[in-house]
Amino acid sequence: TAGRSVRELLRLGLLRAFDNVGGALLGAATGFVFVWFIGALMLYAPGEHSLRRAVQRSHIAGSLVTALPPARIIDVLSRIDPFDTLAGPKLDVGPGDPRLLNEPGVRTASRSVVRVIGNACGLGIEGSGWIAAPGYVVTNAHVVAGVRHPYVDRNGGPSWRSSVAAFDPRDDLAVLRVPGLQGRPLQTAVPEKGAAVVVLGYPDDRALDAVVGRLGKTVPTFVRDAYGNFPVARSVTPIRAVIRPGNSGGPAVDANGRVRAIVFARRAGENGGFALPVQLVASLLADARTGGEISSACTDS
Repeated sequence: TAGRSVRELLRLGLLRAFDNVGGALLGAATGFVFVWFIGALMLYAPGEHSLRRAVQRSHIAGSLVTALPPARIIDVLSRIDPFDTLAGPKLDVGPGDPRLLNEPGVRTASRSVVRVIGNACGLGIEGSGWIAAPGYVVTNAHVVAGVRHPYVDRNGGPSWRSSVAAFDPRDDLAVLRVPGLQGRPLQTAVPEKGAAVVVLGYPDDRALDAVVGRLGKTVPTFVRDAYGNFPVARSVTPIRAVIRPGNSGGPAVDANGRVRAIVFARRAGENGGFALPVQLVASLLADARTGGEISSACTDS
């Protein structure tokens, strides 16, 4: 009677309390999932540098995507190359020469081209690189920004853990130190207007690919730096070739397998892209050989 009524009231009160707590937890979980989902969309929005930086700078969204990186889920589909799309100087050169694909120098050079992958503040990235010295790989700074230990591999084979040994966001170049990596360092040559080349790399997070191209005249212009800041004065080499995400950091080699330029961006609205003249690599490689490990940030602030 009276005791049963008390017990019934207590039972109903406990159930109501559990219901309230459960509803609050469910609402919080839903909110966290929503923030994570929006953050993931902003991270992977193609070409949206400002949105990507906003998520990586955010304490709440940044913590969520770091704790549960979208890359772990999106890895099932693909990583992305956060490279730029530029208008840039016009090209006035003809198409590449398909015969270069069969040149022994190009085939040999392709064995020194690697894929570069990693996670930067929840963003799964991938790009290309090439062996510039024993145990050292050159790639773009935007490929490894915020990645403490990028991994390099060849065509899905063994992978090597690397560290960033030199990092230049202004010229968008980086050098990785890769202990145990075997391969012949590639020779270099000054880019010349009209030079026929082959662009080697891992576009769209797939197997090694080779496409023919032709270099334009190296000219000073204004571009974005590795973090998307504009304007930055830099010499660039236009290239007439099919450039795709994942080509960033890959070399444009001539018939002898010498690196003439390093791809860093795609041309807006049409086939073609832009590369960095290979002369920029020498001083950075010297710094990498004498320096220690560098921790680069996901964003510039």
